Amino acid sequence: MSKNLVITIGRQCGSGGRMIGQKIAERLGIKCYDKELLNLASKNSGLCKELFESHDEKPTSSFLYSLVMDTYSLGYTTSAYTDMPINHKIFLAQFDTIKKLADEESCVIVGRCADYALADYPNVLTVFITGNEEEKIKRLAEINKIDPQKAREMMIKTDKRRSSYYNYYSSKKWGDAQSYDLCINSTVVGVENAVEIILDCAKRKMAYSEGHA
Repeated sequence: MSKNLVITIGRQCGSGGRMIGQKIAERLGIKCYDKELLNLASKNSGLCKELFESHDEKPTSSFLYSLVMDTYSLGYTTSAYTDMPINHKIFLAQFDTIKKLADEESCVIVGRCADYALADYPNVLTVFITGNEEEKIKRLAEINKIDPQKAREMMIKTDKRRSSYYNYYSSKKWGDAQSYDLCINSTVVGVENAVEIILDCAKRKMAYSEGHA
């Protein structure tokens, strides 16, 4: 099992989760994978990049999750994989890519059920970033240059999509404190302090894991 440090970042829309992930990666001198993960998964699977972009963190209401994971354990040469809906093939490709990254390098991974994919990896710190509604709306409005009402609609729609995706593909609940090692409200502590807290927690978890190996 890989001993690389991997920090996964789940995040509410507008919470600054991606920014926090990027700053952590910069501090540690490692890469932060967000949309970049889609390119890697496309390359590794042979499926076109546009498919990953159109299905990115989007839930599905068809097919059974158990069948998806049964296929994952059997491999990609089975008839079950051949007959599988494209959204499940995309999930499996991302699942594989996340594990491959963790095996090869220390990194930060934003979203895409990375914490669930790496549940068996010892040196993984799973984080969820939340924030107060007004602050999240304000950040989204500024970044996207839209009015607050549209920012609020974007926030609600995005969080609903991410929640449905995570709850469908993982055995945990999106945003629930029990699903993560660490939950932080970026409105309360600020982006820079959130980075410091996560770095300190990662250091302590690594030390604790080594001491109980």
